[in-house]
Amino acid sequence: MFSIPEQFSSATKANFESQFAIFSSLTSKAFEGIEKIVELNLTAAKATLEESAATTKQLLSAKDPQEFFSLTAAQAQPAAEKAIAYGRHLAEITSGTQAEFSKAAETQIAETNRKVISLVEEVSKNAPAGSENAVALLKSAIGNASAGYEQFSKTSKQAAETIEANLTSAVNQFSQAAEKAVPRAAKK
Repeated sequence: MFSIPEQFSSATKANFESQFAIFSSLTSKAFEGIEKIVELNLTAAKATLEESAATTKQLLSAKDPQEFFSLTAAQAQPAAEKAIAYGRHLAEITSGTQAEFSKAAETQIAETNRKVISLVEEVSKNAPAGSENAVALLKSAIGNASAGYEQFSKTSKQAAETIEANLTSAVNQFSQAAEKAVPRAAKK
């Protein structure tokens, strides 16, 4: 049987290790997301550079202003579609990273909560007579903290879902506007 100071020391060490694990996990997830965004940006920049060079050659070879404007209008739809695809891909990366972040945090917090409850149960078994009220108060505080975390987690998920829905709506509105604008530009 361990003494209470040894139990708290062990719990503190376990809590520190758990905090370090969550920090490492979240840092890893953040870097994975950043790597994906950097890769997306490099790919988009390379493609844009190549396409710009080809488009510039086409525009410079135009024989008259009407052909020049016709070529310019023809580039509008593909450019809009690429911008939309980029936005969607960026939103997917961001959403996926956020989901992985939440999952890692929830897992670590649930494990920490389980360890704290286990410690409180163990300490309460060895608590001196007359400390029942203090133990009950501690258990109540832990229960309230758990309920608060669950509410925070639900609210965070709802906020993330709202942001994702708003982003999807914005991309869709941009798509519709681009589809309407491109035919008008081609007519000019």
